[in-house]
Amino acid sequence: MRRVVCPGSFDPITNGHLDIIARSARLYDEVTVAVLINLEKSSLFTVDERIEILQAVTKDFPNVKVRKFHGLLVDFCKQNDIPAIVKGIRVVSDFDYELQMAQLNYRLSGVETLFMPTNPEYSFLSSSRVKEIARYGGDVSGLVPDMVHKLLVERLRG
Repeated sequence: MRRVVCPGSFDPITNGHLDIIARSARLYDEVTVAVLINLEKSSLFTVDERIEILQAVTKDFPNVKVRKFHGLLVDFCKQNDIPAIVKGIRVVSDFDYELQMAQLNYRLSGVETLFMPTNPEYSFLSSSRVKEIARYGGDVSGLVPDMVHKLLVERLRG
């Protein structure tokens, strides 16, 4: 069975994230979406809320499962017999950072990292930008799944 992990904080998941997950699901037998538990970072949605959201928006992909993790991603991969990480790359600066992480991860564990170019439709998109736009009343519909749009409006505009 070909397994891969798509890691991230997904706070919130964007259509760009969902595109990478969907494309990975077409290529691999099993895709684990791994939600990072980062105790040092303040998040808009709790880890459990993000897991529920991800499960809802990936329900049409039977080979996608959602799990949470903390610590090193390569340890999560080893514990779950996942030999590869898929990372979406939007711009050159993403590649610079992700290449270094990929090399470190490989050195630490032998886990491979595969880079997937982002669909140009989403190359400008990030969770932090979506939150900022929504926080100031901007329209983020079309940038996030409908469910996420509704939750963002509720959470940020009360």
